[in-house]
Amino acid sequence: MTTVRVRLTLIYSGIFLLTSVVLLVIVNTLLRQALASRIARLPAPLPGGAPPAPAAPMDRPPDAPSPLSALVRDVIHYQWDVSVLAIGVLTVVSVVVGWVISGRVLRPLHRITSTAQRLSLSTLHERIALSGPRDELKELADTFDAMLDRLERSVVSQRRFIANASHELRTPLAVQRTAIEVGLPEDVGEIRDTLLLHNHRIESLIDALLVLSQAEHGLERRSPVALDEVVRLVLAEADRGAVTVTARMEWFVVPGDPILLNRLVTNLVDNAVRYNHPGGDVEVTLAGGVLTVRNTGPEVPAERLGDIFAPFRRLHTSRRQGAGLGLSIVASIATAHGAAVRARPNPGGGLEVAVTFPAG
Repeated sequence: MTTVRVRLTLIYSGIFLLTSVVLLVIVNTLLRQALASRIARLPAPLPGGAPPAPAAPMDRPPDAPSPLSALVRDVIHYQWDVSVLAIGVLTVVSVVVGWVISGRVLRPLHRITSTAQRLSLSTLHERIALSGPRDELKELADTFDAMLDRLERSVVSQRRFIANASHELRTPLAVQRTAIEVGLPEDVGEIRDTLLLHNHRIESLIDALLVLSQAEHGLERRSPVALDEVVRLVLAEADRGAVTVTARMEWFVVPGDPILLNRLVTNLVDNAVRYNHPGGDVEVTLAGGVLTVRNTGPEVPAERLGDIFAPFRRLHTSRRQGAGLGLSIVASIATAHGAAVRARPNPGGGLEVAVTFPAG
């Protein structure tokens, strides 16, 4: 791919070469005509002067050019040789100078590009702050900074709304749960359990949505997190039910948020246990910076793999099904940590989900 810098350099050098060739042709043509005209206007010898000695017939052939014409030809040839050599050297110089100048001209664009590539929701405070004359590039950088100001204000406002919504939603749910546990008599136990179950599902849904929103906004702070310790903690607290869980881990440190990483591992394990069959297996592996969770269970159609990371999408109907946000949260948290997520069905049923983290 030809870069803008290369194209600008070629344009500069091409224009220089074209104008130089045109100038050379014009100058040499006019010089030839001027010399021929001057020679034609030379005065004839005076009658009383000594005429030049005529050349012997054998000294010069009849059709041979005169000495002045030969001189004009030699001068023009020499002019062409020197001009071509000079243009060749200056063309090389123009390529070097064009490369340097185009690099200086495009330097603000490189700065704008690097800033745009570096920006994320957690680094919206950064600005280009381009200095220099008020030209088109300075205007572009200032426009980009103004856009970042508006985007940062929008994100801050959204985060404030999420925090307020979290508080406003959690409080009535907690009051509702307390009223159900304390206010309902024991003889309505089935109704009481049903209400508590739905209350717990709503709380879990709100928590999942808040975590998803936090992950999509990126990480404000990063700290070294021992991912193998996070996996061990999650497996120790996981509800395995009638599923056998095995683990094989290596030491690995991830720069990131320990709470979000804990939620990532928890969702992977819970999803593998929930969508399994009694007596099934779940295998958790952490090796070479790749966290892999593989389970047995119902078959997953290959054409449905694109849906499992979308919010509120469920591949199977289960008594213990969640809100359909588990793997969506995994994908968002992985993206916030610069990790890649892939999934593939296992032969005979089940799913394998692998999260590849960048080198710590």
